[in-house]
Amino acid sequence: MTSRRKLLMVAAVVAVALSLASVADARGFRRYLRLRQDVEALDERNRSLAAQNDALRKEIAALRKDPAALEQSVREELGYVKPGEIVFHLESP
Repeated sequence: MTSRRKLLMVAAVVAVALSLASVADARGFRRYLRLRQDVEALDERNRSLAAQNDALRKEIAALRKDPAALEQSVREELGYVKPGEIVFHLESP
């Protein structure tokens, strides 16, 4: 074998050994995979919260500009009724 070939073999063995050590070490490749999963979960949560924020912004705009939306919200959330209206509360068993 030539010295270049021997050096290449030694480098390959060292690379394999380092790869195995990284996989076996809790702070190595497994930690990277766990952190990657955490980042993906946080990205999904951020997308969900962004969608909720958009929906809330639309609701705020409707409540500021649309009297019918404001009336509906007050009726649903606060239980307000107009004078002369009769309210029936139905409960299922």
